[in-house]
Amino acid sequence: MNYLLPERLDRLAREYALGTLAGRARRRFERVLQSSPAAVQAVDAWRQRLAVLDLSTVPQQPPEATWQKIEQRLFGTPQPAHSSAAASAWQRAVQALLGVLSGRTIAGALAGLLLCAVLVRVAPGMLGLEPRADALPASYVGLLLDGGGKPTLVASSRRQGRQLTVKLLQPLAVPAGQVAQLWALPKDGGAPLAVGVVPASGSARIALPDTSEKLFFTVSQLAVSFEPAPVQAGGAPSGPFVLTGHCVKVW
Repeated sequence: MNYLLPERLDRLAREYALGTLAGRARRRFERVLQSSPAAVQAVDAWRQRLAVLDLSTVPQQPPEATWQKIEQRLFGTPQPAHSSAAASAWQRAVQALLGVLSGRTIAGALAGLLLCAVLVRVAPGMLGLEPRADALPASYVGLLLDGGGKPTLVASSRRQGRQLTVKLLQPLAVPAGQVAQLWALPKDGGAPLAVGVVPASGSARIALPDTSEKLFFTVSQLAVSFEPAPVQAGGAPSGPFVLTGHCVKVW
């Protein structure tokens, strides 16, 4: 089988990044990844898309009443004490079923349920559960790579927003006494614009002096350098960039 046919590679990369490619198929594709830069690039592209979806979603805690209704539908209303014999029989049946199923089978089923829940919450459009109008809002998005080409930082801001969300995909080794300064690099090769300081790990929100549309409209790349202190407007990088990546419009 030729795994590098464009449509087949894209499908396999998508399933691998989502975690739905399992068993022998996953092991075969991992061998392809070891020898094919094109396959690695396809997987990285899907991971970037999923990372952007994660940034665009604000976690919400469902009401307690919702969980109670789910429990009632699954398990019914609480039974009186005289039904303890029936409950014991149910427990024995469940234990027998667990004895038949292997740990791997149970883990796979739970992983599948978890993935479905994540997709419904984070990217329902992929499952056809929402109209196109509810897709990712118009945003500026950047993916910054380290010197080895490994994705390290994702930055995202709504087109008319005044906040930039940054998320570290791997920890950043910031030297003691310095900060990781984020820069916007104009398309025309003009002077870099200081955007803000990013954390060494985790995520953060950076307040912008104007809307993203005005700040990033002419920007083609984002970059990070290590500086002795946060750079004020009009300042310039004092050292080389340790992270660089494209800044693109998503709309």
